[in-house]
Formats: sequence, C-alpha cells, structure tokens
Amino acid sequence: MELRHAAGNLLVVGLTGTELSPMERAWLKLIRPAGIILFKRNIAGAKQTRALLKESLVFCAPHAARCVDVEGGTVNRLKEALAVIPSAQAVATAAHQTGKPVLAREHGELIARAVAAFGFNTTLAPVLDLALPDSAEVLGSRCSAREPTGVVAYARQFLLGLSFRGIAGCGKHFPGLGAGTLDSHQKTPSILRDSAAIWRDDLEPYRALREELPMVMVNHAAYPMTPGRRRPASVSSYWIETVLRKRVGYHGIVFSDDLEMGGILNFMSIEEAAIEAIRAGSDLIEICHRAESILPAFEALIAEAERSAAFRKLLLQRARATERKRSRAFTSQMQPALGERQLEALRARILRFGETVAATQSAEVRAS
Repeated sequence: MELRHAAGNLLVVGLTGTELSPMERAWLKLIRPAGIILFKRNIAGAKQTRALLKESLVFCAPHAARCVDVEGGTVNRLKEALAVIPSAQAVATAAHQTGKPVLAREHGELIARAVAAFGFNTTLAPVLDLALPDSAEVLGSRCSAREPTGVVAYARQFLLGLSFRGIAGCGKHFPGLGAGTLDSHQKTPSILRDSAAIWRDDLEPYRALREELPMVMVNHAAYPMTPGRRRPASVSSYWIETVLRKRVGYHGIVFSDDLEMGGILNFMSIEEAAIEAIRAGSDLIEICHRAESILPAFEALIAEAERSAAFRKLLLQRARATERKRSRAFTSQMQPALGERQLEALRARILRFGETVAATQSAEVRAS
C-alpha cells in the first residue's frame, strides 16, 4: 500500500453542497477517502442524496463509510427532507415509563430505515454520554439517561434496531461529555472527574456495549484529573490505546470527532491534529467541512510518514487494519431506493412513533 492510499484510507470527509463541484471531484480523486459524511447543506431529498453519494463513492476506498448524524431530536440531518424524529431522551423515558424497551429498538429501526432510504450505511448515534446537570445546556435531549444502566438499556435496543436494518451505529462521545459545561465545537471542555468516577459511570456504556458498537467516536475534551491530563482525548494515546482498547477491550473502529472543531484547534493546527489522532490510536479521522482543512491534513500525514520511519510503519499498519474493519462494519451496496409512496409511508410511521412517545410523556405529566 503506497502512502497516499494509506492516508486516504484514514479520512472521512465532508462536501460543500448538494452536487459535487469540479474541484471536489479533483481532490476526491487525489485522496480516495475512507468515507463521506453529509450534513443538512448536502441533503435536499432522497433521490438527490443517493445520487451525490453514488458519485462520491466512485472516488472512495472500498467499503467506504457513508455517514450522517441522525440521533433524533435536535440532531437530525433528515428533519426537513423526511420527518422530525423524537430525541433519545424522549424515547428512553417513554420506554422506561411504559416498561416497553421495544420503543428504543423501534427508534433505532426507524432511523435505520430513514438513513438507508437516503443511501447511508451508518448513523453517528447513539450518544452514550450521561445526562448530568453540568451538560444539560450543551447536550440537551441528546442523552438518554442520567444513570449508566439507563444509557445501556436504551443504547442496546437502539443498536439492535439499527443492525436489524443493516445500518452501523457509532457510540459517542468517548470517554464522556456528561460532566462538560462547554460545547467542543467552539471550546475545549475541561471535565473535572477523576479516573475512578469516569471508569465507574461514564465508561460503563462502552464496557457493556463493546461487542455491539461498530464504531466509537472520541471527543475533544480534556480530563485534567486523570493521567490524560489536559490533552484532548482525541489525540491522547492514554484514552484511546490504554483505556478504550486495552482496559475496555474495544476492537472496533475508533473514530475522531471533527478535527475542524474548536475543541482541538485551540490546541494545535489541523495538520498536527491529524498526525496526533492517528499516532494516538484513531482508525478514522473526520474532517467535515472545508477542502482547505482536508487537503493539508492529508498532505501532513504523508509528509510525516516520509519524515519518520516509525510513523510510516504506523500509517501503513493502521490503513490496512482500518480497511479490514470497514469491510466488516459497512455495507458496500446501497439498500434499494424507496418510491414516493414508500417514503410517504415511512414518514407517516415516523410521525406516528413520535406521537406515541409524546403521548407517553403527556400521560406522565398528568399523572404527576
């Protein structure tokens, strides 16, 4: 495997619009990334999104990740193109109150059907952060429960729903943002929890679900009361290699959060971040928005491999290993497209599910 191929095998990249530009075709052909991630700006409808993904895949490595953020609630890139989907917190609460864990599984299944209809093979969910008061303003309804047992109960059923429909999930944001008070899109959260508390509570979902998570996303927070100190987890070998891989025993795909976020760029350039994320143990690094960030990161990986024999060996090993992991995690073929009537039926089912969840919440309010 030559270096350019290896570097591309470690990148999941974003695009600018609803169609590929000539410039994007050129740099995609150069990089041949391991995956594509789309956002609201890229999604006008199912037919258009599938066409965009199909064209992009021509330039991607085999078994490419086709990623989208659909958690439900506030994070749902298909909201306008398809339907509003209830949040993880609303569904988990309804499942607990009714004693029907099948609601969490249905949540996963409906999200899987939705993302598959648009051509994706993975959704970056479920959130495994604890719903602690510290992060309430930042994470809102994205967290399913305050206690780790509640998070595990919801996430296990949600992941079953995804896998039943052939969609990979991604647990996030390791090692936990529940005690964070800052948004890592802009700033670097400094989470003041010691190693014992993090291991007991924040990491319990990862320990319990390590065999069920195709991917784990690592965040850009720092944990100064632990051996990780003030280095963001996404570039920390302590958190990725020592804790996630060795202590937790996770063997799936380790995925960095977006390297264009302030949480990491406050510490280092995107070129340094790309190198350090791979050196720390990530399998895939995510750069979601600008070619002005993607290309320098790609070139930096190659330049560091040319400068350092040790990094060259690491880059090649990681690229080969990641290629094998992708072949197990991601389906290559898109699931069949839905016709207009089928899309309308899916939309209607999602809306009925939302009404069921809302009715459960209303009944609980009346009862209290």
